Amino acid sequence: MPLPRQTSNLKPDRVWGMEYKTIIVDELVAQVRRITLNRPEKRNPLSNELRTELFHALQDSDTDDGVRVTIIRGAGSCFSAGYDLQSNVAEGQPFYTAGGLANWPRHVVEGFFHIWDLAKPVIAQVHGYCLAGGTELATACDLVYVAQDAKIGYPVVRAISPPDNQFYPWIVGLRRAMELMLTGDHMSGVEAVECGFANRAFAEAELESQVLAIAQRVAMTPSDLQQINKRAVHRQMDAMGIRAGIRAGTEMQQLATFTATTQAHLADMRKGLTQALSKRDQAYGDYRTGDQAGGSGKEPAQ
Repeated sequence: MPLPRQTSNLKPDRVWGMEYKTIIVDELVAQVRRITLNRPEKRNPLSNELRTELFHALQDSDTDDGVRVTIIRGAGSCFSAGYDLQSNVAEGQPFYTAGGLANWPRHVVEGFFHIWDLAKPVIAQVHGYCLAGGTELATACDLVYVAQDAKIGYPVVRAISPPDNQFYPWIVGLRRAMELMLTGDHMSGVEAVECGFANRAFAEAELESQVLAIAQRVAMTPSDLQQINKRAVHRQMDAMGIRAGIRAGTEMQQLATFTATTQAHLADMRKGLTQALSKRDQAYGDYRTGDQAGGSGKEPAQ
């Protein structure tokens, strides 16, 4: 069942020091904070406004002694269909990243590691579409739990570039990463668990309660120890070169934008975003163009 547009009787300008317009922050149980991406009418596209609020809320949770774990989920029909392609990603970035070529992918990667390096665990609760930038947000989290029928993928590889954050080989391994990169196909929630993208999959009706139960279990360990538990895992990934590898990928992403294919697709996008994305996926018969796509022209993401 899709989550409704969220409302709240909390006063975030008083409680968290910032009035949120694109997210909702609540606390259903002690020590567990939840952030809801709250642009369901457009499938929760990740604009810089939303990302600014998200990073603020995550940092606030990380410095609040009353919080031990944070959940990120999406309102409406999905987690997130990706970055907001109707916005200018160069303007209003939530934190400074040096300009020039590859500014955006480098900025995205810095955001990934910003979440990665938080002291307290962050859990992604994924249902419906989790595409492009949505996958990058989910993989930045420490734990990922998905609905069995979620649709997780990076269709951007079909017409623009590899991911801004090239996490696939690190998360799902060489062969599955190559298949996803060469097709742009999506995985179901069940498939995402099988290849290591997610921890567990649940029926969508059970997802929220199951994630909350897991979050409460994670919160049983005090934060002073839990932050070391997190780093113990991350330092092993660091030793294998994940930071250097993902940062090197930003230059591959930028290089791809100079290809004739990408330049043609960008020209199509300037004429009409929804039509360009439908043209991209038409031959594949999925996303907006599939039988179950439900494409209404209201989801300017990916």
